[in-house]
Amino acid sequence: MPKLKTNKAAKKRYSYTATGKVKRTKSNRRHLLANKTPRAKARGKVQDAYADKTCEAGIKKLLPYGNK
Repeated sequence: MPKLKTNKAAKKRYSYTATGKVKRTKSNRRHLLANKTPRAKARGKVQDAYADKTCEAGIKKLLPYGNK
């Protein structure tokens, strides 16, 4: 059986925790921060957001070997 390819876009956005949950970073924290309110910036600060359970199966197909 051939090797499965990892989706590179998903690799940059998601990672696995030790227990197998799919972790993601919050959006709106990359650029244009001078125009955003402090409240909006604070809401995006959380690094340990988890992917929704409905999306988790699809993400696991995109990252077949884990994201190491």
